[in-house]
Amino acid sequence: MRIKTKLNLGVGLLFLMIIILSLVSGYSVFLIKADTENILKANYNTLEYSRNMILSLDEIQINEDNKIHVFKEYLEKQTQNVTEPGEKEATANLEKNFALLEKNGSNDALKAQIRQDIFAIMKLNLDAIKQKSDIAKHTAENANLWIAIVGTLCFLIAFNLLVNLPNNIANPIKELTLSIKEIANKNYSERVHFTSHSEFGDLAKSFNTMAQKLQEYNDSNLYKLFFEKKRLETLINNMNDPIIGLDNENIVLFANDEALKIIGLKLEDVIGKSASELALSNDLIRSLILKDGADSAKKQPLKIFAHGKESYFEKEILNITIVPTGEEKEINIGDVIILRNITLFKELDFAKTNFIATVSHELKTPIASIKLSLQLLENAKTGDMNDDQKQLVESIKDDSQRLLKITGELLNLSQLETGNIQLNIEKSNPHQIVNYAVEAVKVQADQKQIQLLVDADENLNEVKADSEKTGWVLINYLSNAIRYSSEKSTIHIKLKKENNQIVFQVIDTGKGIDTRYKDRVFDKYFQVPGSQKSGTGLGLAISKEFIEAQNGSVGVESNLGLGSTFWFSLKV
Repeated sequence: MRIKTKLNLGVGLLFLMIIILSLVSGYSVFLIKADTENILKANYNTLEYSRNMILSLDEIQINEDNKIHVFKEYLEKQTQNVTEPGEKEATANLEKNFALLEKNGSNDALKAQIRQDIFAIMKLNLDAIKQKSDIAKHTAENANLWIAIVGTLCFLIAFNLLVNLPNNIANPIKELTLSIKEIANKNYSERVHFTSHSEFGDLAKSFNTMAQKLQEYNDSNLYKLFFEKKRLETLINNMNDPIIGLDNENIVLFANDEALKIIGLKLEDVIGKSASELALSNDLIRSLILKDGADSAKKQPLKIFAHGKESYFEKEILNITIVPTGEEKEINIGDVIILRNITLFKELDFAKTNFIATVSHELKTPIASIKLSLQLLENAKTGDMNDDQKQLVESIKDDSQRLLKITGELLNLSQLETGNIQLNIEKSNPHQIVNYAVEAVKVQADQKQIQLLVDADENLNEVKADSEKTGWVLINYLSNAIRYSSEKSTIHIKLKKENNQIVFQVIDTGKGIDTRYKDRVFDKYFQVPGSQKSGTGLGLAISKEFIEAQNGSVGVESNLGLGSTFWFSLKV
């Protein structure tokens, strides 16, 4: 039987029994009320009239019309209230005797007879009250019986519904809930077994069908792909770096929360839209989808207002390619744009640069004072020095010169990092730059009896460069070559033209550089392990910055034990 039918039958039967109980109770109350009103109207009023007639009869005197009038009033009311058997005859006798009393005047015998007639009427009504009270009592007992019977039936029906109906509904729901929890825990083999033909039976069939399809889906590769897709989406969305994915037609496939925050758009406004169309109204997206050329200058970090402050991001565009099954050629399927938040590192770098600039600037003054003091000591007017003193002065002089060079390099680095470096780009003669650098390191080379040979092509074009900064770079190359070359060796300085560029080369015969470290020699503060620590490790880094600021390039070619060739090139 259907659950709805059970509920309708049970509740309907209970409702019917409640109506029957209400009707029985109302009818019983009506009968009791009718009996009570009958006693009040038919008998109690007669007793009241009789009592008043007796009181009036006792006060009747000769020619006292007032009391006679009262008696006649109640007698008339009694005449109209005759209801019991024999009461009519007794009332007629009372009227007859009262008429004689009224005619003959006050007579004690007639009064006594009248009183007997009144008592007879009262007795008839008292007997009737007792009889009617018994009838009312019997009616009340019957009403109680019927109310008890109908109430018991209502109780039995309600108790049956209370005991059976919740279990009939709750137990299948409980079993279904447990099965749903099993399904939620990926136990797709769970089934519900309801044999009834109620709504729960239909629900069980639908649930089992769903579980079967979920099991088939779970066992399929599609589920695994979907699960991995959700895993990747969750991973990407929880990354702190903004990430945007594009397909090969520049349609936005995904964007994590960090990316949505910085571009100021909602997810539904981005996903499935063309990045080119979005770029028309969003400058940041335009700069993100713009790919850097292969020959572009050093990539600058993007400055974006994010997280309540100016933040710095490094943009990286990863091109995604695949090789389709059965093919050999790669095809492009899209790009992933990653913005790495480097704000913290940039802030630390700014703090470091400011610190270095401040310290370097403050060091130049005491170093200059030391050099001045050394010049005064070397002056003959100050006094003669013995050989040991002269040796100490020379040592202090070398150390102060070294400190001055280090502070100069640090100041140059801080100027480069803060963008305060001023370049005087003009037409410069490459021969003059080489000659200037050779003359600057000639004394240093002579101390180690190193020969500097210049091999320069004739009639070279002028270069677009800052001759002072370019000369500084060449001097740094030569100083390093002299430092790491053995005594009485030769250093070659080559100058040649290649592909509309002038190439400056410094070739030494030192111990060379291990291939593991060649890509790092132009990094800040890096020094090749095992080499003498005579500098800050900034010279080559500054050289690279100087040359790249002039749209040039730098490099090194070296083999361990065979010397090194440091070079840089500038456009003609």
